[in-house]
Amino acid sequence: MLTVKDVTKRYGKFTVLEHISLEFQPGVYGLLAPNGAGKTTLMKMLTTLAFPTEGEILWSGTEIRGLGAAYRQQLGYLPQQLGFYPHYTPNQYLSYLSALKGLDGKTAGERIPKLLDLVGLLEVADKKMKKLSGGMVQRVGIAQALLNNPKILILDEPTAGLDPKERGRFRNILSGLSKDRIVILSTHIVSDVENVANQLILLKDRQVYREDTPKNLCRSMEGRVFETTVPEEEVEAFGTSHLILSQRQEGERVSLRFTDGDIPTGAVPAVPTLEDAFLAIYR
Repeated sequence: MLTVKDVTKRYGKFTVLEHISLEFQPGVYGLLAPNGAGKTTLMKMLTTLAFPTEGEILWSGTEIRGLGAAYRQQLGYLPQQLGFYPHYTPNQYLSYLSALKGLDGKTAGERIPKLLDLVGLLEVADKKMKKLSGGMVQRVGIAQALLNNPKILILDEPTAGLDPKERGRFRNILSGLSKDRIVILSTHIVSDVENVANQLILLKDRQVYREDTPKNLCRSMEGRVFETTVPEEEVEAFGTSHLILSQRQEGERVSLRFTDGDIPTGAVPAVPTLEDAFLAIYR
C-alpha cells in the first residue's frame, strides 16, 4: 500500500499542497484538477523528485525517503514531457533506459519486444523516434515506464496533445495494466479518467476536496443539471445567475446546459456527466 500521510509542500512562503492524506491500493486513480492545483507537485513527491515540507509518504509502512533505491525500483514514471534522443529508435531507447534501470541484457531483450507489442509499436520498433507521431512517442513513454515491471505506475498528464483516437488507445492500455498494480493518472481532461478510473481524487484550494468514484460524482449532480434555449443576446445575462456548463449555437438562439439558479420555464432536466460535476466544483 502507498500512503500519503498529512503531507504539506511549500516552496518558500508559497504553499502548494496542505495536509494531504491518501491511500492507494491496486487499481486506477484519477488525480483530477485544473492546471496549477498541485497535481504535478504531488506526483513529484510520490516519485521522490521532491519531498514533503511536512508529513510523510509510506510504502508498505516505511517512509520512502529512507527506502531510497529500493522504493524507486517499484516505480514506473511517465512525466509530462518525455525526454528522448530523436535519432534513437524505440528499440534503442528502451535498451538504453533498461541499462539505466539496472536490467540485465537477457531480461531487457525479453521485455522490450513484449512491451512494444503491448503498446502497438512493434512495426515501428526500428524507426527513428523523430519520425514518430506524438501519440506513438507517448506510447514509447508507457513502455519505458513498464520496463522494470513496477508495482506503482505514475503518469503525469499523459494524453496532453494527443488526438481522440490516441487517447482512447491510451485508456485501453491503462485498463489492462491496473489488475495488479497501482496506477495514478494525473490529468485535467475529464474523459481520460471517466471510464477507466476506479477512484477520482479532486484537489482544490491546496487540499483533497473529494475522493470518490466517477459514478458517485455524477450522482451528486442529479436534479441539478438542466437544458434550455435562449436568444443569443440573453446568454450573458443568463450566465450572471446560472453556471453555464456548455452552450451550442442554434440559429439565432443558443442551447444552454446549466446548473444553479432558478429553473426557467421550459428548461428540461439533463442526465449529469462527470464533466458537469468537474465544472460545478471548479466553477
